[in-house]
Amino acid sequence: MMQSTNTPHQQVSTAALLPFTLITFAISWGILGVYIYFPGEAAGWFGEITGKDPAFVLAVWAPAFAAFAVVLYCGGVRGARAYLSRLGLWRCPAGWAGFLLLGIPLVFVAGAALKGTLLTDPLPFDTLGAALSAMVFMLFLGPVEEFGWRGVALPILQRHMAPLWAGLIIGATWGLWHLPAFYLSGTVQSGWGFAPFFLGNVCLSVIVTPLFNASRGSILLPALFHFQVNNPLWPDAQPYDTYLLVVVAVLIVWINRRTMLTREGAITEVMAPANRVR
Repeated sequence: MMQSTNTPHQQVSTAALLPFTLITFAISWGILGVYIYFPGEAAGWFGEITGKDPAFVLAVWAPAFAAFAVVLYCGGVRGARAYLSRLGLWRCPAGWAGFLLLGIPLVFVAGAALKGTLLTDPLPFDTLGAALSAMVFMLFLGPVEEFGWRGVALPILQRHMAPLWAGLIIGATWGLWHLPAFYLSGTVQSGWGFAPFFLGNVCLSVIVTPLFNASRGSILLPALFHFQVNNPLWPDAQPYDTYLLVVVAVLIVWINRRTMLTREGAITEVMAPANRVR
């Protein structure tokens, strides 16, 4: 009998994008929906929701839960190991490394300068310990989402369209997914406007897409990108940070137009083949 020569990444079909999306929204909107429609009961059962509440953290991690559910169903433990090997892909062009380390902070500093609060707002933390604690928490909050958005959704979409369109679709989905948080007073989003936030999500998704492809499908580097965007050390620059992100997104698409507008070089694998594990 001829044995199958399928590699793990071939076991994740495009159809897996539907359960990934449904699970992601069901977990997040289900948890936050209980707090929105039954606030008294939810507070009594789980406590008042805040940005650090376990229920909120579970809602934020929904894309990761959905990603692992899809990967384990499609590829089992072997497939999950291959998928997780993408955390070991850390190499990227020097320009992208510089953007991660310096470019993103510069966006927030410039935005705060345009807002006129760069030198007037107090420092966000009184002590070094408080700053480090907040940074560690943020490192394990939002970046975990990248197991789903860039770990599963982006490579699947890039099988069928150019990276630019895939990034736009994920950005719009990503922005919409955050919507319930804007209706909860205990979340940071409750004090923001949804439209600028949505536009910012779309821009961030477009910006991180060529980084993802340049790193050959890394999950680690998009997670670090996500952390830098949420880094609590950066000054408040809303809404000017969004305006600057629009400019950055347009420039990055233009600079990378050859790879952003064609599928040449686009990463389409969810589970890395054995010869890519490093």
